[in-house]
Amino acid sequence: VQLQASGGGLVQAGDSLRLSCAASGRTFSDYSMSWFRQAPGKERGFVVGITRSGGRTYYGNSVEGRITASRDNTKNTLYLQMNSLKSEDTAVYFCAARNGVFAYRPVQYTYWGQGTQVTVSS
Repeated sequence: VQLQASGGGLVQAGDSLRLSCAASGRTFSDYSMSWFRQAPGKERGFVVGITRSGGRTYYGNSVEGRITASRDNTKNTLYLQMNSLKSEDTAVYFCAARNGVFAYRPVQYTYWGQGTQVTVSS
């Protein structure tokens, strides 16, 4: 499956932003999807994941309550709604797909989007 992330940009602290990840090439609903992020000098970390049906989401410790993941299997698209953004949310955000049940670790994901930069100014 090919993934194309979009929607990043430069925003101010407290703003909201919605990222999208468009999938193509395979049956989107066969894949568990997650968002990861990587700040300069840091490892790629888990942000939020969503099951194949979209019925359940899993959140990283630092984002729950401010970030929501959703998916539209009819549009083959994954979304990341981020509210009350903080400077520490600055990172490149990656969407990733895994054929099968949900998993937390980046190494468990086979397909990756190219990443979209989110910069939050304080």
